[in-house]
Amino acid sequence: MAKKETPGSRVRDALRVGAELPDPGSTPVGPGKKPKAVAKLDAAAARLSTLQEALYAEGVGGGNRSVLLVLQGMDTSGKGGTVSHVLGLVNPMGVRYAGFKAPTPAERRHPYLWRIRKQLPVAGQIGVFDRSHYEDILVPRVTGLLTATERRRRYTEINGFEKELADAGTTVVKVFLHISPEEQLKRLKARLETPEKHWKYNPGDLEARSHWPAYAEAYADIFKKTSTAHAPWHVVPADHKWYRNWAVAELLIETLADLKPEFPEPGFDVAEELAKLKGVGVPS
Repeated sequence: MAKKETPGSRVRDALRVGAELPDPGSTPVGPGKKPKAVAKLDAAAARLSTLQEALYAEGVGGGNRSVLLVLQGMDTSGKGGTVSHVLGLVNPMGVRYAGFKAPTPAERRHPYLWRIRKQLPVAGQIGVFDRSHYEDILVPRVTGLLTATERRRRYTEINGFEKELADAGTTVVKVFLHISPEEQLKRLKARLETPEKHWKYNPGDLEARSHWPAYAEAYADIFKKTSTAHAPWHVVPADHKWYRNWAVAELLIETLADLKPEFPEPGFDVAEELAKLKGVGVPS
């Protein structure tokens, strides 16, 4: 029997990670063509902005809730593009962005979650992690610097960390941007052939690409061990940028709509303040 959709969960349910990943070029739910996806994203902008403003206002008013969007994916899957096209639709005052690269020597002197905790969103914010604490399993696993025992310990630590966030009022939205090796090759070539995109190219990307099967295996294990009720993984096919942007925007909209953020009640008499304004003239 097909799973019955609940209001506001259509995209989240359709993109929640399963036993098999969708084709990177597919459109499992929602628009199947670029013009429709672009139009739907434009139409969704106002709703996403209103929901985000309500969450931000709720935080200013003393609320404790926030959202954390975790973006993972192979190089060129579009983490930065997603941030630009989706989070660019809302007020930047309510967004906290953090991009995680290889840890610095100073960061290595601390437990791996130390630098992650420093970048968490505060009440009312949408936090965005461009790569995240999952890099501390992926890279050392693929490069052979993490034993199976250490890996299992980190799974337990990360699940506990995300449960702690959920209990404190942060809704964690984990998204894997699923790109095909064929599409990645096209995007790497485009970066080299376009002078304005040279800054995006990193020769190290080819080294990571050579370990594609190992990364795929690592991600499969991560999904199996860390997709939980309080922080499930979602897989967004990312070969089509237009579909990727629409899907992530809808994941955020459904998440925020489910939270039902509310604008706080004013701490003053609105009618009284309006009456005062009637007697206020233009400063001379």
